[in-house]
Amino acid sequence: MAQVRIKKRNDRAILPTHGSPDAAGYDLYACLDAEVTVPPHETVKIGTGLSLALPEQTFGAVFARSGLAAKEGLRPANCVGVCDSDYRGEYIIALHNDGDTPRVVRHGDRIAQLVLLPYLPIEFEEVDALGETERGAGGFGSTGK
Repeated sequence: MAQVRIKKRNDRAILPTHGSPDAAGYDLYACLDAEVTVPPHETVKIGTGLSLALPEQTFGAVFARSGLAAKEGLRPANCVGVCDSDYRGEYIIALHNDGDTPRVVRHGDRIAQLVLLPYLPIEFEEVDALGETERGAGGFGSTGK
């Protein structure tokens, strides 16, 4: 199991939790002094009050919570956030309201979920040609409907 060091930047911050032992995502909670309204079709930054030190060659992927997105229309504005392992600032969720009704976020609300993912460091090599494949340059539906 990966060890992740976490620091509360605010005494009221809530450590991430997960709903079941096999849940991939860990819920991130709003850390607020007062409730915040997210107007329709607008984005508001909501702090978690937490900083994390992730293992090398991993990143924290911040995803929407399915219930919050489906029922309340609230999701991370960038759809999937990428928190690099060398970032030490507060995890802040840019929460977007896709709905037509203002939504209120209160301290302690679950606002997103964090999944720790590995990545492969890469190095780009510029070449004059790439190998041929059956698909070639076909994209956007070229392999079926």
